[in-house]
Formats: sequence, C-alpha cells, structure tokens
Amino acid sequence: MKNFNFRSMIPSKKIQVSVKAPFFSYQKITWLHWTRFTGEACLLCLVINRLFYQKALAFLFLCPLGAYYVYQRKKQELKCRKNRLWLQFRDALSALQVSISAGYSLENAIKETRKDLERIYGRKGEMVVEFRYMEIQLEHGVSVEKLLNSLSSRTGIEDIQNFSQILIQSKKMGGNMRKILQECITSMEGQMDVKKEIQAMLASRRLEQRIMSLLPLGIILYLQISSPSFLSVLYGNPVGICIMTLCLGIYLFAYQWGERLVEIEI
Repeated sequence: MKNFNFRSMIPSKKIQVSVKAPFFSYQKITWLHWTRFTGEACLLCLVINRLFYQKALAFLFLCPLGAYYVYQRKKQELKCRKNRLWLQFRDALSALQVSISAGYSLENAIKETRKDLERIYGRKGEMVVEFRYMEIQLEHGVSVEKLLNSLSSRTGIEDIQNFSQILIQSKKMGGNMRKILQECITSMEGQMDVKKEIQAMLASRRLEQRIMSLLPLGIILYLQISSPSFLSVLYGNPVGICIMTLCLGIYLFAYQWGERLVEIEI
C-alpha cells in the first residue's frame, strides 16, 4: 500500500496572515500616565495650599485646579509623543531617500530604513517598531499605502498622511516612481527642517517662560522661611484668604497667558 502524501492536501496558494499593529493608537493615555498625572496634581494642590492658604479645608477647594492640571498634562504628553514620532519619521524619510537613491525598491528600502533607525533609537524606538511591523506586513502582501494610512491615523501626524497620499497618487499616475519619491522626500525634508529650526528657537523661550512662572512661588516660599511674621497676617482670616485667592487667580491667569504666547502651531 502506498503511503498517503499529506502535502498534496496543502493548498499551494499563500495564506495572508494578519499581524496586529504594535500600538493601537498614539493618541491615547495609559493608566500609568493617569496615575502619575493624578499624583502630580495632588502634590501641586498641596504646594499651593501651603503657599497661599495653609488650611486643610482649602485642599478640597483646589481639586478643580488639580483636575485642570491633569487635563493639561494629558495634552502636553500627547504633544510630546507626537513631536517625538515626528522627529523619528523625519529621520526615517532621510534613510528612505538614501536607500531609494541606492537602487532599492520601496519594500526593500523600508527594511533598510528600519535597520538605520534601529542603530539610532534602538529596538524599542516607536518608529523602529512601526517599520518592523511594516516589514512583516509587506511580506504578507499588505500595501505600503495602507500601512502608512494606518500609521498616520494612529499617530495623527499630517506629514505621514501627506506622504501616503503622494505615494498613492504617484502609483495611480505611473511614471518614474523612484524620481517621484526622491522629489517628494526632498521637499518634505525641507519643510520639516524649517519646522525643526522654529521649534529650536521656541525652546529657549518656553524655558524662560517656565522659569519666570516659578519666581512668584519662590518669592512667597522665601518670605515664609525668612520672615514668617511678614505674611502671617494673610493666613487664617477672611481678608487674607480673599487677598491670597486674588493673587492666586492673577498668577494662574498670567501663567496661562504666558503658555499661549510661546505656544505657536507650526
């Protein structure tokens, strides 16, 4: 009796395997971040209570300020994460341009780009993980345009979306794909370099603004330590509470105004 060949039952057609994205969304905050932000908000309320009121009951009235702080820290964290991804994508474009200029196809250029990014950011870098995910998906027949659209929707970065749309249009129109990609990457790199220079110029202004914002609190703390009797009349009586509340309101208004002055959308 002849042996039965099990290989004949296996279909010759390739089966596409879907690999999950490494990150579901870069625009969401994990519970660890929420815990850290809540702890920072509680510490902030304790400091403000110590400087302006020195009453345990006042801590409860500062809870809305703590909630607003958590909301602002969430926005700041998402913006820092987006900026970090944007910088990594800029380096990815540079590596991609070098690979395409060397004669690699787009799929092989993505693989080489992942290797270059891994040397810079390590294996755990966000964009390194994303390009490794692209590399796996390309091996299973997923298009580059679909992968870039997925990345842009999860990161919220406009430059990735623009690059994906240019790639889709260039494939539809045909022509010299390598030349189109090189011109596209060169143009986007120029724009991103300008954005990076503006960010570098604003970084010093943001640092100055934050230092100036801490000075009033430092002055109050210095007076409490060096001359406790000088500020004692402002604590424990209704008039003093009203004056300190007014000072706190003016300080918060000035701080928010200063943040908006250095917050320039590029």
